[in-house]
Amino acid sequence: MAGQRLAVPRLQGVSREQFLQHLYPQRKPLVLEGIDLGSCTSKWTVDYLSQIGGKKEVKIHVAAVAQMDFIRFFCVCFRTLPFDKLIQRAAEEKHDEFFISEDEKYYLRSLGEDPRKDVADIRKQFPLLEGDIKFPKFFKEEQFFSSVFRISSPGLQLWTHYDVMDNFLIQVTGKKRVTLFSPRDAQYLYLSGTKSEVLNIDNPDLTKYPLFSKARRYECSLEAGDVLFIPALWFHNVISEEFGVGVNIFWKHLPSECYDQTDTYGNKDPKAASRAAQILDRALKTLAELPEEYRDFYARRMVLHIQDKAYSKNFE
Repeated sequence: MAGQRLAVPRLQGVSREQFLQHLYPQRKPLVLEGIDLGSCTSKWTVDYLSQIGGKKEVKIHVAAVAQMDFIRFFCVCFRTLPFDKLIQRAAEEKHDEFFISEDEKYYLRSLGEDPRKDVADIRKQFPLLEGDIKFPKFFKEEQFFSSVFRISSPGLQLWTHYDVMDNFLIQVTGKKRVTLFSPRDAQYLYLSGTKSEVLNIDNPDLTKYPLFSKARRYECSLEAGDVLFIPALWFHNVISEEFGVGVNIFWKHLPSECYDQTDTYGNKDPKAASRAAQILDRALKTLAELPEEYRDFYARRMVLHIQDKAYSKNFE
């Protein structure tokens, strides 16, 4: 099992001022209860969503197993379904109609009209649902980045990953279990890009991933009406304990010019971070010109230099 387990704090009736002045600056996950989200938590039933969404075609992920693997794309395929069909299938445990198997899982992450250019915004892609949901106004309008509609089959587990935008995960219906890891524990998560290679976080292969046992877990359960604040760079792993609908609201913590303007998903590293990674790659290629003994020595000096100059000294 992983290391220390910590409960994500839950607070009732937090105001915009309380959030912005006292909670947001802490840059730690938080579950907000009692936020006015509109009528969506009661209205968004399977029948209602099927009727309102209609035959609109949506691109979905179909998984043969509960733990979705988005590094190797093992047992995961991409398909298109009418929205009403997706809702009906995602709410089922077993399927009469299926792509891979009768117990396959479905996952929708809504996209912009042209995903290469447009961000997801539920108000634009599903305008008939706009009046049902109220976004928490805990950030400035110009900071808004996207609102992502998510639908998951019961039991589906999304891979551990981070986003570069701040995020409100609104649990509209159903239940989710969310496990988060601090950015400070990134060295224990065996990263491949923005994702962790450790899929089974509850029973990890510690022979293959021995450092994972050092990662601190922050855990919470979300029910209809709960809002989870996930700060940028915090890793999160989500299990849908039952069929559910969620909406993510992403907004910019940094000035707009810091972000990659071609990023429509909110998962491309800030421009300065990308440039630094490219410079580091060039430095490592230059070190490769040295014999192994020298390469090892100067690589260690580089690590020490980064630790001395770049790491924060005041974070526990």
